[in-house]
Amino acid sequence: MEFNIDRVAFSIFGLDIYWYAIIIIGGILISSQFAKKEFVRRGFEEDFIYDILFVILPIGIIGARLWYVAFEWDFYGANPSQILNFRAGGLAIHGGIFAGLIALWIYAKHKNIPILDLTDVMVPSLILAQAIGRWGNFANSEAHGGPTNLPWGIIIDGVKVHPTFLYESIGDFLIFLFLIFYRKKNPSKGKQTAIYFIGYGVLRFFVEGLRTDSLYVLGLRTAQLVSIGFVIIGVILFIYAHKNNLPPYFQKAKSKEKADRIIKFK
Repeated sequence: MEFNIDRVAFSIFGLDIYWYAIIIIGGILISSQFAKKEFVRRGFEEDFIYDILFVILPIGIIGARLWYVAFEWDFYGANPSQILNFRAGGLAIHGGIFAGLIALWIYAKHKNIPILDLTDVMVPSLILAQAIGRWGNFANSEAHGGPTNLPWGIIIDGVKVHPTFLYESIGDFLIFLFLIFYRKKNPSKGKQTAIYFIGYGVLRFFVEGLRTDSLYVLGLRTAQLVSIGFVIIGVILFIYAHKNNLPPYFQKAKSKEKADRIIKFK
């Protein structure tokens, strides 16, 4: 069965609203509730998550766009007017992650909160947003793989191909579930972030190998190179977190001992 989905969900005063944008925004709103719940459990105000999103989302979107443009410079260098044309598509999640992390680090320094405590809370929401957001690729008939005869293949432009957006979406959701349950058993600082880097790095490396629209650098798939870096960072961070066994930061805790008691009885 061939999928022919209208990219436009509806129009307002002549402005087309795309399914891709609706799915991405919906994914962010849904996933942010999990971070909100965890921040509140740690003693922060309910709107703390929205302060963070206000900081990292614009920077993350810009980073995702610049990453894509940088590795498609042959086109954008010849068509500079298209660089800011976000509506034409072209966002790379790795660029968004890197830019978002930089913004989050600056925010953490400003608030005097350890960066790992913020990332530990945020990464389950991030991977869930990625799982939901991949369905935006389905709406755009993009981010698919090469030809396949597998029964779950989808037909695009008359060719049956791997639904790589679906592979990654399922993998992201499984990582999200693991992170949520793992946090209850192993709350020590840094492990959540480490598992995200390892899990997503491994998943994206293999999914990227099936895709037909990869960005390249020196003849190598950029996303696979970054994924290897993610795994290395994740392993180093997990070893560090396991060795130090630091408790999470609690806004209302007056001491490490009180934080330990909160973790134990929550």
